[in-house]
Amino acid sequence: MAGESKGTRMIALVGPAGAGKTSLAEAMLFAAGTTDRLGSTANGSSIGDWSPEARQRGGSTELNLLHLRYLGDQFAILDCPGSIGFAADGARALAIADVAIVVVDPDPARAPLAAPALRALDELGIPHLIFVNRIDQAHGRIRDLLSALQPMSVSPLIARQVPIWDGERVAGFVDLALERAFKYRPGQRSERIEIPPDLQDREIEARTHMLEQLADHDDELLEQLLMDQTPSPDRVLQDLARGTSESLGVSLLFGSAISSWGVRRLLKALRHEAPGPEAAAARLEVTDPAMYVFKVQHGSIGRLAMARVLGGRIGEGSDSRSADGSHARVGSMFKVQGEKTQKVAEARPGDIVAVAKIDSVKAGQWLGAGKLPPSIDVDYPARNCALAIEPADRKDDVKLSGALQRLLDEDGALIVEHDDAAHELRLRGINDEHLNTVIARLKRRYGVEVKAHPPRIGYRESIRKPVTQKGRHKKQSGGHGQFGDVIIEVKPLPRGSGFQFDERITGGAVPRQWIPAVEQGVRDVLQKGPLGFTVVDCAVTLVDGSYHSVDSSELAFRIAGRIAMQEALTAAQPHLLEPMHRLTVVCPSSATSRITSAVAGRRGQMLGMGPRDGWTGWDRIEALIPEAELAGLEAELRSQSQGLATYEAEFDHLTELNGPLADKVLQQQRVPEPA
Repeated sequence: MAGESKGTRMIALVGPAGAGKTSLAEAMLFAAGTTDRLGSTANGSSIGDWSPEARQRGGSTELNLLHLRYLGDQFAILDCPGSIGFAADGARALAIADVAIVVVDPDPARAPLAAPALRALDELGIPHLIFVNRIDQAHGRIRDLLSALQPMSVSPLIARQVPIWDGERVAGFVDLALERAFKYRPGQRSERIEIPPDLQDREIEARTHMLEQLADHDDELLEQLLMDQTPSPDRVLQDLARGTSESLGVSLLFGSAISSWGVRRLLKALRHEAPGPEAAAARLEVTDPAMYVFKVQHGSIGRLAMARVLGGRIGEGSDSRSADGSHARVGSMFKVQGEKTQKVAEARPGDIVAVAKIDSVKAGQWLGAGKLPPSIDVDYPARNCALAIEPADRKDDVKLSGALQRLLDEDGALIVEHDDAAHELRLRGINDEHLNTVIARLKRRYGVEVKAHPPRIGYRESIRKPVTQKGRHKKQSGGHGQFGDVIIEVKPLPRGSGFQFDERITGGAVPRQWIPAVEQGVRDVLQKGPLGFTVVDCAVTLVDGSYHSVDSSELAFRIAGRIAMQEALTAAQPHLLEPMHRLTVVCPSSATSRITSAVAGRRGQMLGMGPRDGWTGWDRIEALIPEAELAGLEAELRSQSQGLATYEAEFDHLTELNGPLADKVLQQQRVPEPA
């Protein structure tokens, strides 16, 4: 059985934000005797969510790593953030987990919130269970919750417990595998009781259905059921364990993390049913001892690479290499429990350790001395949110650069980019919550305070009519003067053509060596046209000019080209262009009408919609939307979809902007920025 594995098994807690994953992790530590009190996220006494940002937010902002030992078996618990803004921190770790627990709310109306987690686990091929948290707050039937969750799961859901109701509250459960009933007791282990008489028929019905589900993959069990024989509890438990480890079914258990109800039952299920690290090694094609770095963090003891070891033992000081061929000697290794570390000399198969002094190794890389496994692809959410930042104190420029490099090392979802046109340093992330946390970390960890504001919109300008314009620069001052004289033709081009420069000089009116200077003068003006924005989609042809044998120079012709272009653009009916982005939204079908209304309210143009491939009850919406309307869109779409809608937007084209909206943009462009 899976429970006989001696290696550390890696259990990932996943699910929507607010479902109680961190509370469940604390309850598991308490039930296993690892802690002598039940930690609480509400009062800040939890081992997980220990960072100031998580405490202030009241929810996970990074991956929490915890360890426990239960009845002789070793487990590593990975508490993965549920909020979309921080979910990327657990993405790499999830890929190497042995089993995942999807933590959900008992309300069937909130079942769709589990869809992204269930789909991700099915795509990764990771065995998983479902734990219905806060069962003491349930007001509906477990059957209704199962019906709501089933369309989101490739494998059938297997209800293993029947709730015992005391009035309108769940007071205990019947274990269908063991045919035993238990009553919850506050602050104590559950008390075994007789199955209530009024629940016996329901228990028989539910157990029969569970056995029929298991018999789909066990011919001997099917034969027993057909002959009305009662299978032994051991056989049922073996089939449940096989169903979990081979992803033939998804077991559903329930309880309450805050009250510590049902947590020991969950731990027992994990002990007997969670696959060992050898199964993950086979899935990931690990043949030789190797460690996979799934996260990097910088702290009081320097840079630590969080890694899981598979395929054999790895000791401190061992020589290794990464897939790119770079060599690294494994430094000191630590076992991590929340924010605390404990030094270890060796990591065994399945162990998760923090490794020091391997600065060349990045998150997402395998490290080992033998054959390295294939790389693991991780899909991050779209980085739809951006902030332009600058240090509050200009003296902190270098300090800010170093701090950002460390944060980029830690956070695979963070992007730092320079926009040369807008002269801005930008942070790009998943949402406002993500970027606000990054800014808070800059100040707390590295003492760098920044000023942040929305990035400038990429407005451009172009022209409507062709113009022929003369430009002359003549200056006399004692000795050699300056003389440059040009005539250019300027005409609009189709949208998206960019800029073109040509010349039709005859008879040496402008010497060949100075024609590039004319082009450079023209390009100087394109950087900021008469409306204040970069000029695009126009063609300039140098057609004539004159020069002086003594006073003409490269600089004179560059200035002449600049003068001609400035006057030409003013005369060519300049107009404003705004960037349009192609928007792709995926959302539950129940929210589609609200999402389309929200997009239309932001001047969006619908292109089409249809079912999301492979997702029952989800839609895909395509639209065009102005870049100026993307600010705040992520939050609005989530508010219209229980937090489930996600989108990607990429630049598509420029389109003309007129009327009051254009006037407003131009007015804002003319207002000088505060010093």
